[in-house]
Amino acid sequence: MRFLIALALLLGLAATAAFAESDGDEAPPAGLLAAGNKEKLPEVMLSVGEPMGGPWVLKSGTYYTVKITSDGSGEIGLTGADFFHAVWVDEVVIEGLEVRPMGLQSVEFDEPGTMKITFIAVKPGQYALMIPGSTGADQRLAITIE
Repeated sequence: MRFLIALALLLGLAATAAFAESDGDEAPPAGLLAAGNKEKLPEVMLSVGEPMGGPWVLKSGTYYTVKITSDGSGEIGLTGADFFHAVWVDEVVIEGLEVRPMGLQSVEFDEPGTMKITFIAVKPGQYALMIPGSTGADQRLAITIE
């Protein structure tokens, strides 16, 4: 048992020394949640009869943050199961409360407020977020994941 512990320590020290001997310009991979991989999307404003904005063109593998705000002019929801299934939702923040869901299908505002959704775009394709029951092109946010 002591031999295994000593071997593990020796291997750990060797790996540390090998990293320290590099030119110093190299950094270990930062990963998908690193600051250099994050982008902020324009805020989505929800108001009865008003355009939602867009379109968005997203890159697969990039970490995005979007604020969605309702002005309270009506009970407004956003559906987009196909879009939400094409991304990995990291968290949804509502009034300082963080929710880390396994996935989303839709969100709804019963009163004025803002939520922040952070996600990683995963599956390339054409998607949309829509206000349920609306038919106007302005009540839809077109999204492309490349």
